[in-house]
Amino acid sequence: MAEIAKSGTPSLSSVTYMYNHLSGLIAGEAIAAGDACYIKSDGKAWKASGAAAGAAAAVYGFAAQAASVNEAVTLVYDVRIRYGANLTPGTKVFLSGTVAGGLADAATTGGTAAIGVVVDATRIHVWQARY
Repeated sequence: MAEIAKSGTPSLSSVTYMYNHLSGLIAGEAIAAGDACYIKSDGKAWKASGAAAGAAAAVYGFAAQAASVNEAVTLVYDVRIRYGANLTPGTKVFLSGTVAGGLADAATTGGTAAIGVVVDATRIHVWQARY
């Protein structure tokens, strides 16, 4: 398994953003643009983790922009994100088991189902995990 590294600051490259988002959320921790997130029982957005099966492995969406602790954050899903460099089209992506909020090219303990697919050398089409 290899981690999929971010190249620069991830950004939206899809026009469906206005329909596929969860807004009005507050960050429970510092979240970077493009991080996979879940909503914890405290109602805040936190970085998702595929290290174990459970609530933290349920990806509700991806941060549209960076947010500090207790700042507003919007999660987007079923969109294309400019994420990396030299990516291989057709590669399925999974929730990382080692980097909170990150992506990997193989299933992890908590991230057993794909949550995206690489569409070209820089963009990934991402969706929610089935929670």
